[in-house]
Amino acid sequence: MTELRTLTSHSVIPAEQTGRDRQQKRLLRTFLPELVQLERQLAEAPDFVSTSIAGRVSVRGMTLPIYRVDIGTERSDVPVVLVVGGVHGLERIGSQVVMAWLASVVARLGWDGHLADLLEKVHITLLPILNPGGMYLNQRSNPNGVDLMRNAPITAQDRSAFMLGGQRLSPRLPWYTGDPEQGMEPENLALESVIQQLLPGRPFSVALDCHSGFGWQDQIWFPYAYRRRPMRRIDSVMALKLIWEQAYPNHNYRFEPQSAHYLTHGDLWDYFYKQVNRDNRGVFLPLTLEMGSWRWIRKRPRQLLRLDGFFNPLAPHRHQRVLRSHLSWMDFLVSAAASHQNWLPSGEQESMLREAAIMHWYRDTR
Repeated sequence: MTELRTLTSHSVIPAEQTGRDRQQKRLLRTFLPELVQLERQLAEAPDFVSTSIAGRVSVRGMTLPIYRVDIGTERSDVPVVLVVGGVHGLERIGSQVVMAWLASVVARLGWDGHLADLLEKVHITLLPILNPGGMYLNQRSNPNGVDLMRNAPITAQDRSAFMLGGQRLSPRLPWYTGDPEQGMEPENLALESVIQQLLPGRPFSVALDCHSGFGWQDQIWFPYAYRRRPMRRIDSVMALKLIWEQAYPNHNYRFEPQSAHYLTHGDLWDYFYKQVNRDNRGVFLPLTLEMGSWRWIRKRPRQLLRLDGFFNPLAPHRHQRVLRSHLSWMDFLVSAAASHQNWLPSGEQESMLREAAIMHWYRDTR
C-alpha cells in the first residue's frame, strides 16, 4: 500500500487535557461523550492521520478543543474535501456521522490500496465537532447563545423567515445572530482560519456540513441562503448532482438551494463561498447534509419528550442505520474531488448546465 505522509506531528491529546481531574472527565463522559470518543479515535489512529487543534472554547470552567483531522497528500495543488459536524450542539448525529466516516476511512486504509492511491490525489480535512461547548450544554447555539449558522457578516437580500432567518433580539431566543460589532464567534473564526489556510489556490474543493432536523427526506442544500438568485457555480452543482445520480440511481437525497425553503441572515457557507470564490480560479462548492429527522419522530413519537429527540435517532437500530447510510455519499465526494477534471463543466457544457439548473431549481423565481 502507498505510504501516506503525515501533515503535522501526531500529537493528539494535549498535556493539559490528559491531566483533567476526575470530575471533568466524568462530566465529559456524561454530557459530551462524542468528544471522548473522538479523542479515543485520534489516540488510536495510525501515523497517516494528522491531528491538530483549530481552536478552543470555554464552558463552565473547562476549555474544550476544536479538533482538526487531516488525511491525504500534503500537496497544495490537489483538491480538498472539507467535512464539518456539530455546528449545532443539539444535532449530535452530525458529528457522529462524520466520526463514523472517519473510522471507516482509517480502517480501510489498513488494507485498501485503491483508497490509499486515491488519497495521493486528494486531501481530506475534518472538523468533527465545531461547537463542543453547545454540544456539552445540549443546546443549538454556542455557549454565548449565538447560532453559528446565523453568525457570518452577510445579510438576506429579501425578507427572511421570522426568527428562523436570524434575530438580534436576545441570545436567550433561538437563532440569535450575535452582535455584528463583535465579529464572528470563536468557533466560526476557527473554521475560517482552516478555510483560509486550506482552500485558496486549489483547483477544486468541496465542503460537507452535516446537520439534522428538517423534513421527511435527507437533503443536500447548497448556497444561497441569503438570496433566491442562483450562485455563480450552479452549473458545477448540477454536474455533481448528475454524476451522483448516474452512479447511485437509487439514492434518497433531494438536492436544492437552501433559498427554496427560507432565507436567512448570516449564513456561514454563503459567506465562505463568496470569500473563497472571489479570488480563486478553482471551484469551491459548499454543501449541507440535512438529515430528515421528522421520519425518526414519526416512527418513535415518544422522542418528542426529549429535547435531543427532535434532532437525533434515539432507537439503537435506527441510529446505526443513519451512521452507515451516508458513507457512500461521503466516499463519492472524495472520488469526485480527485477526478474533478473529468466532470466539471466548461465551455458550452457550462452554459447548458447552468440553464438546466435554473430551469430545475429557479423557474418560479425568474
